[in-house]
Amino acid sequence: MSVLLNSKVNLNDGNEMPSIGLGTYSALGKEAVKAVTWAIEAGYRLIDTATFYGNEKEIGDAIEKSLVNRSDLFVTSKLWQTDHGKIKPFAAIEKSLSLLKTDYLDLYLIHWPSPGTRLETWKTLTKIVEKGLTKSIGVSNFTIEHLEELKSVSGVIPAINQIEFHPFQFESELLEYCNERSIVVQAHTPLVRCRKNEIPELVRLEEKYGKTPAQILLRWCIQHGTIPLPKSSNKDRINENIQIFDFEMDNGDMDLLNNINDKYRVVEWNPNDIEWR
Repeated sequence: MSVLLNSKVNLNDGNEMPSIGLGTYSALGKEAVKAVTWAIEAGYRLIDTATFYGNEKEIGDAIEKSLVNRSDLFVTSKLWQTDHGKIKPFAAIEKSLSLLKTDYLDLYLIHWPSPGTRLETWKTLTKIVEKGLTKSIGVSNFTIEHLEELKSVSGVIPAINQIEFHPFQFESELLEYCNERSIVVQAHTPLVRCRKNEIPELVRLEEKYGKTPAQILLRWCIQHGTIPLPKSSNKDRINENIQIFDFEMDNGDMDLLNNINDKYRVVEWNPNDIEWR
């Protein structure tokens, strides 16, 4: 699957987004400002944050000081659990916009499928789009059951489902479900926080392609048609993580990684445990 740096992925609502982005979870204060600044300088155009991350102000500062026009950036934030319902999402996104120093988001996600409120919240997000506060809406950490539930109450299909996605948590059934419905999968935690870098399969591919374990994992995500969101606050790592568009793994090596799934989950909160009725 040949993908070029700064290539775009078409969304089901007519918008498009970059094929790789910077994740910013746990990046706080000056660390967040530096990470976003370095990422934009390196060529990243998608910046992913969330109310829960507590760094929207710093990310806004970095974007404001950037030499890249806001219209050339793709900014995502996410609605937290405490802000679900008919009214609260409007105040939540207005606060995010203020902190990020922007008039609109490119993408706004329901961060987790909170039981009892997510359906009403999804309907509210469709109204937020109508108000022009965000261009696209989607969900994060939703299972097939959660997505089916959304479909039963709304004709608006999420543009994105952001899930933990890597060879050790290979959600092939969920990926297939989303692909069939033109829901783009974003891969959060694609590097497994470096906890699996020493496994023989990665070491073998690292030697074969002359790439780091992180680059192999990110390329695997790309070749599955997902949008990886590697998180780093290290300038060298940020630059390294985007150097994945000059090689392509063959089918045998993709299968090798596909078959090492051990259901390892970095994020302790498992969306499969959340009620969907």
